[in-house]
Order: sequence, then structure tokens, then C-alpha cells
Amino acid sequence: MVHKVVGDSYSSSSLACHSRIRAKKEGGDRIKEALLVDDNWGETTTAVTGTSELSLSQEEVVGLGKGTEDRTQNCRRYVPLAVGLCVGLLVLATPLAFLVLPAIMWPDRLQACGAACEGLFLSISFKLLILLLAVWALFLRPARASLPRVCVYRAFLTTLTLLLTMSYWLFYGVRILDAQDEDYHGIVQFAVSLVDSLLFVHYLAVVLLELRHLQPCYSVCVIRSTDGETRYYNMGQLSIQRAALSILEFYYRDFPLHNPALLSASKHRAAKHLAGLKVYNPGNGNQSRAMVAAAAKRKDSTHNELYYEEAEHERRVRKRRARLVVAVEEAFTHVRRMKKDDERASPSDIMDVREAALAIFPSMARALQKYLRTTRRQHCHSMESIQKHLAFCLVNNMSPKAFLEAYLNPGPTLQYGPERWMADQWTLVSEASVTSSMKEGTEFLLRCLDFSLAVTVKSIPFIRMTEEYIDPKSHKFTLLLQSETSV
Repeated sequence: MVHKVVGDSYSSSSLACHSRIRAKKEGGDRIKEALLVDDNWGETTTAVTGTSELSLSQEEVVGLGKGTEDRTQNCRRYVPLAVGLCVGLLVLATPLAFLVLPAIMWPDRLQACGAACEGLFLSISFKLLILLLAVWALFLRPARASLPRVCVYRAFLTTLTLLLTMSYWLFYGVRILDAQDEDYHGIVQFAVSLVDSLLFVHYLAVVLLELRHLQPCYSVCVIRSTDGETRYYNMGQLSIQRAALSILEFYYRDFPLHNPALLSASKHRAAKHLAGLKVYNPGNGNQSRAMVAAAAKRKDSTHNELYYEEAEHERRVRKRRARLVVAVEEAFTHVRRMKKDDERASPSDIMDVREAALAIFPSMARALQKYLRTTRRQHCHSMESIQKHLAFCLVNNMSPKAFLEAYLNPGPTLQYGPERWMADQWTLVSEASVTSSMKEGTEFLLRCLDFSLAVTVKSIPFIRMTEEYIDPKSHKFTLLLQSETSV
């Protein structure tokens, strides 16, 4: 039995705000902004729950399937790593086993290993060391993401490595172990050939996994669904899921932080416009025509309302910005004055940078809070993060403009805390298989909780360039000057 959670304080404050807005509308005043949610609603929210033994809280309901999902994600993440480690150990142990088994099984019948054979020991040792470092650099890197499907090229390389190793083991078992070959020099050469083949497979892995996609082949357009923010990127030959991973990395680096509060004003205008188009009582013709005329007049004035609302909002933003700039400059001036006083003060009276940031923060906190509320970015910055950034600027002797840059202009998504991203899991929606390569006209969607990224792929056109030769002598000319010619 699940009981509904009701917030008494939050509901009462919302109703009070609604009543105030309705009263202002009846008085003829137009409301520019309405914050229906109190900033401190989380501290005063109460919950009405039952006393049944089968009662579940909202957190318990959300976490019912979380354990199973986490185990599945961990399994999908570590199984490929375990398979890769097993294959790597098999590959590195096989050449050593080729050298050790004859010395253990029939040591008396083996021929002596001369200088050339001992030189091959040195060669195989360095080649195995190089192969170990190359495998560590290419395959043992921390995973950047959890993809929905296995990488085709990685699976192909793993299969090729297993086939190569098993083929060498089959040949070794039939021609060397069964026959108990006495030519130890030939056995060492056989092990060296295996290591050489594995090095060539690793070279193929570098080409397929690292070099193939470096050449740009496609122009990718990425559009955010809520605000239409658009970016363009050049990409090479990639599968759809690998391209989606690269696009998400570009998104966190290049796109400004998604701000749902900026969309509330347009939604409010759209709802008011739709409400103005409703016509009631169709039986009364005169009244219906009058209401239709009023709705049409209201529709014609919508663009005027939008113009004046945007102008008023820009005026308020400029006003708040000017007050914020003045407050921050005064605070930094006070810090410089404190530094000069600290040079003459005793070491025990010198203030720490953290203490200085806490001391000057209240002088600019109100102006900064009003500016962030006006620009609807107050949820992007917490008080702790602002104080930390202020202390960082004071330590590095930055100017007030450098401190304000983080708040006057919205930065990329990655510059904010992970709790501000509002998207920890993405869903790839594609009609084509996500393991197939991109091509002309490919379209797919990257969807999270609040918005989605629409991706379209266009091929970079083939450029035909010709050469036109110009004779250098064609640029020469003769200037004849006469005595009466003025130059």
C-alpha cells in the first residue's frame, strides 16, 4: 500500500501565491514574473503518511528495481574487461609456454642452444615487453561510458587473436609436442614468429580503433529539443553508438547548461494565448461574435506584449548587472585594502583567504542573488560553490571581472557540478543498428529525462580542385616617364 505524500507548507505557499497573482490581475496590473515555489520549501515540507505495515515511502518505491539494474550495469561493464584480461594473459603466456614445455618434457633429447638461439631469447624478451606495454596503452584504459552494444572492431580483434593463438597451439601440439622435436633452435624461432604475428595484430588494432576515424567524413548537426541550441561537428568513420558517445562528450564541453526556468515564460505566454482563443455559449450568436472579436484583438496584441516583456526583462537584467558589478568591485577593493593592512599587521592577525572570502561575501550576496534570480540561473550556483570560486579568485589575485565572468555569462555544462547536469543516463534511439557505421542521412536521438539531442548526419562533399598556371612575365609592364609627367 503506497500512500500519497502531500506537502502542507508547499501547498499553502503555492495557493497564497496564486491568490496574490489573481488579485493583481483583477486590479489591472500585469505580472512580469511569478515565483510560485518558495526557495526554502524543502525545509518546511511535511508529509502525511499512513500507519499500515505495508506502507512504502517514495524513496523505497523508486529504489525497488535499482539493485537489479545496478547489478546488470556492473555485469555489462566488467564482463568485457574480464574477457580481455583472459585473452591478454593467454597471449602473453603462450610464447613462454612454447619455450618451457620442451625443456620440461624431453630435456635430454634437446639439441644445445647456440649463440644464435640465445640471441632469439633476447629478441623475444624485448618483443614481449613491447607487446605488453602496447596492450596496456591501448586496451587497459578506463572506460569512458557504458555502451548498449559491444564494439564490432574490438570483438573482431579479440576473435582474430584467439584464432591466431589457437592455430599456433594446434600446430605446436601436432608437430612439436607429439613428435618431440629435438631442434630447440627451430622451436624458439616458432615462438618468435608468434610474437611477431601478435605485434602485427596490435598494429591492426591501432589502425582500426585509433586512426580510422581521424579523417573527417561527415558533418554532424546536434540540436537540443527544448531551446534549439545547435552545434556542428566533423566526424570520421564511426559507428552510431561511438558517434553518440563523442557527441555527448562534445555536448558537456560546448553546450551551455540546460536551464528549464528559461522556458517557463514562453510556456506561460502560450497558455495565456490558448486561453484567449476559447469561445463559450455557441447558442448566443451576438455574444459569440463579440468574444471572437475580442480573442482576435487579443491575438493581434500578443506580439506587443512579447516585445514589452522582453524589453522590461532586459532593462531589469541590466539594472541588476550594474548593481552586481558595483558591489563586487567594492568588495575586491576592500580586500586589497585588507592586504595592505595585513602587511603591517602581526602574523597572528593575518586573515586566511577562506576567512577573507567569507568576510566579503555578504556584501555582494544580495546583489548576486537578485541577478541570478532575474536571469533564472539561481539553481545553477550554490552558496558553497560561489564562496569557493571567490576564494579561488582571491588566491590567484584575479580581478572582479574575472570573478563575475562565471555568473554573467552561462558556461558549458561540464563547468557546473554533476548534480546540476540533470542527466546521468542517456538513451540512444535509432532506426538503424547502433553498431552500423554512419552514412549520409543517418538520424538518431539522444534522450534524457528533460530533453533530447536530435542528430543528423551529412557527408562532407568531394572537393575537386584544378590548377591554373599564370606566366610571371604577364604581370610585367613598362612605365615611360616624360619630363612633364608628374609622378
